[in-house]
Amino acid sequence: MTRRVVRLSGWVALLALGGCSSRGFRLFDPAGPISKAEAWITVVDVAVMMLIILPTTLMICLFLWRYRRTRNAAYDPVWSHSLPLEIAMWGVPLAIVGFLAYVVVQGTYAVNPYAPRILANRALVPHTGNALTVDVVATDWQWLFIYPKQHIAMVDRLVIPSGRDIRFRLTSTSVVNGFYIPQLVGMIDAMPGMRTVDSTRATRIGSYEGFSSDLSGAGFSWMRFRTDVVPAGAFQNFVTKTRAGQGDLTYARFQTLAQPTINLHQKPAYFSMVEPHLFRRVIEAARHGKIYRIPPDLTEHMARDARTRAPYIIGASSPG
Repeated sequence: MTRRVVRLSGWVALLALGGCSSRGFRLFDPAGPISKAEAWITVVDVAVMMLIILPTTLMICLFLWRYRRTRNAAYDPVWSHSLPLEIAMWGVPLAIVGFLAYVVVQGTYAVNPYAPRILANRALVPHTGNALTVDVVATDWQWLFIYPKQHIAMVDRLVIPSGRDIRFRLTSTSVVNGFYIPQLVGMIDAMPGMRTVDSTRATRIGSYEGFSSDLSGAGFSWMRFRTDVVPAGAFQNFVTKTRAGQGDLTYARFQTLAQPTINLHQKPAYFSMVEPHLFRRVIEAARHGKIYRIPPDLTEHMARDARTRAPYIIGASSPG
C-alpha cells in the first residue's frame, strides 16, 4: 500500500510539473549570455544542494523507522569509530564545498558587471558593433534612460539593439534602487552620489520587464519599465524618430522630472535632445546634498489617482 501511494505521488508531481513553462519563470528563460550564465549557476547550486538535502532527509526517515523503539533494533554499546563513516562525513562535504567554490568563482568572473568574461569570449558569444552606453538614473519612482552618444532619453522605457554589447552606467537621485532585468541582466544597485556599472547583451528579440528590486518608498511597486530588444536597423530608426520629436532634457527640466512621481501605468516619455554631461551633474548634485522631498499627502493622491486611472501621481509635476 505504501509503495503504491509513493508511486502515485510521483506521477502526480510529474503531471504538475508538466504544466509549467520556463517563460513563466523569468530567471529560467534567459534572453542573453549574462542571464543564461546566471541561470546555469543557479541550477548547479540547487542541484548540488539537493545532493545533500535529499539523501540526508531519506537517511533521517530510514533511521527513524529502522531504529524506532518498538522495533527492538540491535544496540552495540562499545561501538565508537568507523573509518568509512568518517570519510563520508568529512570527505563528501569538503568535496562539495570545493566544487561549489569553483563554480562560484568562475561564475562571478563570468558575469562580473564591470568586465564580464562571458561577453569577452567572442567565439562563445558573437556580437556586432561597438558597445552601446546607456546612462540609468533612478528617481522616486521612475527610471530615466539617457543615450549620451545618441543625445536622446526616455522615461520608463529602454530600447536596445540585439547582438550588441550594452554598458550601463547607473546612479540615483535619492535612495538606493536595484536595477534588474531578470531575462537580460543581473541585479545591481543604483546609488545616490555614486556611479555603478553593469553590462549585458541581448540575443533574442522581444519585450522584457525590468524593475527595482530594492524597497524604496511609496511608489516602489510601480517602479517598472519595459525593455525592448530590437534588430540593429530598427534601433537606428527608433533613434532617428526620437530625435525628430520635441522636448529637450536640460538639468532644470530634470529637476522637475526627478520630483517624487508614481507612473501608475508605466507610460513612457521621450526627449529628443539631452544636455551634455547631465548624468555627471546628477551625481555631483547628490554628492552636494541635493534632495527631492516627498509630499506627505502623496499616499492619498495615490489612492485617488488609482481610482481615476490617471497615468501619473505627482508630487510636483509630470515629466511632460
